[in-house]
Amino acid sequence: MSGSAAAGRRALRLPGAIGRSVLGFLASVGRVTLFALRALGHMLRPPFYWREFGQAVMQIGWFSLPVVGLTAVFTGGALALQIYAGGNRFGAEAIVPQIVALGMSRELGPVLGGLMVAARVASSIAAEIGTMKVTEQIDALTTLSTDPMKYLTVPRLLAATLTVPVLVGVGDSIGIMGGWLVGVTQLGFNSATYLGNTVDFLEPWDIGSGLVKGAAFGFIVALMGCYHGMNSGRGAQGVGAATKSAVVSSSVLIFAANYLLTGMFFSA
Repeated sequence: MSGSAAAGRRALRLPGAIGRSVLGFLASVGRVTLFALRALGHMLRPPFYWREFGQAVMQIGWFSLPVVGLTAVFTGGALALQIYAGGNRFGAEAIVPQIVALGMSRELGPVLGGLMVAARVASSIAAEIGTMKVTEQIDALTTLSTDPMKYLTVPRLLAATLTVPVLVGVGDSIGIMGGWLVGVTQLGFNSATYLGNTVDFLEPWDIGSGLVKGAAFGFIVALMGCYHGMNSGRGAQGVGAATKSAVVSSSVLIFAANYLLTGMFFSA
């Protein structure tokens, strides 16, 4: 009888582990959702720390421009080569300008730009806020009657939501330029024809949808950085874990949000 009971307990271990994992995941989703709602609520109420907002704009927007630009130009060039190689099998090499422009503005520009910002900014925010928590600077803010959510989170969320679409727009332009450069110098396209096909093919919503995605991705990056920083464990190990979690979670959420937004914008 005891043997059958032990076998039954062993059989229930896997479902129990799966159930605990699902419950833990749902609890994490709930905590992040409540954190986001609190941050949005604080955005609508004064005071607003403009100095922190300006520093966040520089940190997230201006200092991220080089890595986003380099990523975009090489992506556009590689995309042109791949499309030309694939189209050459069917005699459709002429579609290179159109597909490069469409791919950069709708998908690759926003997603790769968001991932580069996530790698650079989410980790930085999580490490900064996590270190402030470890060194009890957040407790000091509370002692001085300064809400840490309003002082640390709101400026970064707003700055990322406003600056990442600008980075995406710049990245789209640089990526299309990279495709044009490869097309003209390596693939034998006429420069005026390439640019004309690009301008004629793109529609306003192709660009606008990418900018909307950029705003959503920027919000996700800052939200994950602030959330994991605020909930960082003690010590250097806790800050390191928060930094890693911020980058991983923001990257995964960017892919998930990209799928959902693409389905909303371009579903049949």
